[in-house]
Amino acid sequence: MKDFFKFTLATVVGLILTGVLVFVLGVISIFTIVSSAETETMVRKNSVMILDLNGVLNERVPEDFYSLVSQITGENSGTYGLDDILASIKKAKEHDDVKAIYIKTRYLQTSYASLQAIRNALIDFKESGKPVIAYSDMYTQGIYYLSSVADKVLLNPQGVVEWKGLSASPMFYKDMLEKLGIEMQVFKVGTYKSAVEPFTSTEMSEANREQVTAFLESIWGQMIDGVGKSRSISKVELNNLADEMLMFYPAEKTVQSGLVDTLIYQNDVRDYIKKIIDVDEDSKLRTLSLSDMIHVKRNVPKDKSGEILAVYYASGEIVDYATGGINQGDEIVGSKVIRDLRKLKENDDVKAVVLRVNSPGGSAFASEQIWHAVKELKAEKPVIVSMGNYAASGGYYISCIADTIVAEPTTLTGSIGIFGMFPSVKGLANKIGLSSSTVKTNTYADFGNMMQPLNANEKELMQMMITRGYFLFVDRCAEGRHTTREAIEKVAEGRVWTGEMAKELGLVDELGGMERAMEIAVAKAGLERYTVKSYPAKESFLSTLMSTSPSNYIKAQLMKTELGSYFNEFNILNNLEKHSMIQARIPFELNVK
Repeated sequence: MKDFFKFTLATVVGLILTGVLVFVLGVISIFTIVSSAETETMVRKNSVMILDLNGVLNERVPEDFYSLVSQITGENSGTYGLDDILASIKKAKEHDDVKAIYIKTRYLQTSYASLQAIRNALIDFKESGKPVIAYSDMYTQGIYYLSSVADKVLLNPQGVVEWKGLSASPMFYKDMLEKLGIEMQVFKVGTYKSAVEPFTSTEMSEANREQVTAFLESIWGQMIDGVGKSRSISKVELNNLADEMLMFYPAEKTVQSGLVDTLIYQNDVRDYIKKIIDVDEDSKLRTLSLSDMIHVKRNVPKDKSGEILAVYYASGEIVDYATGGINQGDEIVGSKVIRDLRKLKENDDVKAVVLRVNSPGGSAFASEQIWHAVKELKAEKPVIVSMGNYAASGGYYISCIADTIVAEPTTLTGSIGIFGMFPSVKGLANKIGLSSSTVKTNTYADFGNMMQPLNANEKELMQMMITRGYFLFVDRCAEGRHTTREAIEKVAEGRVWTGEMAKELGLVDELGGMERAMEIAVAKAGLERYTVKSYPAKESFLSTLMSTSPSNYIKAQLMKTELGSYFNEFNILNNLEKHSMIQARIPFELNVK
């Protein structure tokens, strides 16, 4: 028996030591992979950059994300950073040995403003005289809009082009909540502030339908304008093709209509590209992935001035504090942003700041705090806002005080309005036989008890606070836009505008992307030589995995990929209890379909 325990103990100890050894070797392997990922990519002659995108597009991703995941799994990560894509296209334009860009994108969950930014970068790339070639087995509508900029658009002989126009179909939860016995008590200011409609209605209000129709038509106008110019097809014909539902017809019709140049199988595309860039047919086509391009160094003189143009990324839902959920790492946390902006203000080397805003809004309180921090920063140095897919409601709140606002024509912005929601679960409690009793010392001591609906006086107090918050929002916009409360109220009421529409209304100063915002910042600061630095500094993928909740980042990316456009609705419900009582946000995020 004694020997039995001795051998058993030895076995257990051996297993533990083996586990520890495997873990240590695993960590060493990861560090080795990360180290190799950071090695500079050497570009060989006659190389082609491949934009092989299939998954989710974010503003940024951790530094070594692509290389680490691809080397571990052998596959693309499925999550991409817009900043990496734009920078890589710029490097491809500048590098003499990169001869072309090959777009091989199938599906990308994003919004049209990001696609427009990539498309404009590709147009700029073409000014170098280098070709862009696009191929797909099936072009989704958004991917076709991106790919139509190519010199040659290729399609599989059995493939299709989805070209049908735009639609928006928000979900409504009112009946579901009623069946559960949950009543959402809503308070808002703004006829068009439709963020509460999913909880109070079963269909769009006329006001909401009006605003959604207007901004969809604005985005569609941008799309057919861009495709029309690239493909030399009239807007009338493009609308006719959309009404025909072209994707159900043989692929030959896409060639006849002018949307596609050539029908070709995927296996033959590389030989096709070789001919275009004049590479011998028997030679191997040298390619550069996005991961490779990220590690290509730009051939520019090193700046020694010490002067910095800061680009600060504010992306995601605006929250008072980090939620720690699946959206971790994709939130604008009020307290952190305030702290970061103060450091930029106090850094004498930072001469100007481009604030990159990509947010549907969120907490009204956090938005006000960030607004104040931006105002203080602006008092010391120029602040230029660059709007991404969204800079609406709270996203516009934190932008409006900047010196200059630059938006993509398809950015969704405005939505100047706030709302509050307070749930009552009394019906649910009755259904499951749950009851409660209350003892209180003062009139409103039990305010916030979800077991009972708000009374008339409590509702009046809530509405008073929401109204006060709305007029504060309007005043902040009036101050930032150098106009009156009355002028802002005419374009407020919670209405969403595209960047194109917002410029006409004076809510936006210029149309363009990050490059244009940086040009304005440089001019305002009077910079001749400078270094561009991004803030907050990117974490490495490894440090992200080893953070407090390492699984949340990966979980979020997987869910975004699997749920697609339904992820936004899921996330709203998932984080409902974490939202602050007063919100400045839009109810939807328009995903490319």
